[in-house]
Amino acid sequence: MAEILVHRNGPVGTVVLSNPGKYNAMTAQMWRMLPESIADLDADPAIRAIVLAGDGDKAFVSGADISQFREQRTDASALAAYNALVDAAYLAPARAGKPTIAKIRGICMGGGLGLAAACDIRICADDARFRMPAGRLGLGYNQAGVHRFAALIGVQNTYDIFFSARIFDAGEALRMGFVSQVVPAAQLDDAADAMTSAIAENAPLTARAVKLTLNAYLANPGDHHCAAAAAAIDACNASEDYREGVRAFEEKRKPRFAGR
Repeated sequence: MAEILVHRNGPVGTVVLSNPGKYNAMTAQMWRMLPESIADLDADPAIRAIVLAGDGDKAFVSGADISQFREQRTDASALAAYNALVDAAYLAPARAGKPTIAKIRGICMGGGLGLAAACDIRICADDARFRMPAGRLGLGYNQAGVHRFAALIGVQNTYDIFFSARIFDAGEALRMGFVSQVVPAAQLDDAADAMTSAIAENAPLTARAVKLTLNAYLANPGDHHCAAAAAAIDACNASEDYREGVRAFEEKRKPRFAGR
């Protein structure tokens, strides 16, 4: 059964992309459900970090479920509607005010690669395999997605993975800067837990301000001012969390941030 599963564990919310019979290929319904699932976690004040993961140990996401293309992309109108679902899903991790982390095992290709790119941070197991197969399918990849890859891995690497449609491994993903960590598969859960624990201990308003700033930069590198980011920075500096951070430093203890 293809579905989106949501789990809460203290300050961490996990969105599980589940279609294990097809290496977690994304159906139209899964694309449709993903933004709502992420938004629900983002609205939960108890959640400090959001993890996206594939179901099982064989795949993060192998791509879109191509078997649906004949019925979901039948004409220009249907194609536009389908693409709108996918675009909304790609925007959801970036639009969340909380940090989003892609935890990648096994296959991460096509739509899965794009979805991982939409997250703030990516960590992967050493068994991860990546591919952008648009050129093998004759797909026109949307401009915002190509821009995102160029911002993450550089123009040269973006040309490479799109033009060649080749498979590359975890070590090359790290070299490109697509992932921030590569760990043995047996240690992936621990590595993700360590990252989310560190995020959860820190001030959520600071994370939100940084995310707004970087999203504005990625959207328009030539514009060095974003009103929403500036307001978020001001909110940090006027917050009770800022005062708590200073007190904790002076008292040589861990701060207890409340997000206000």
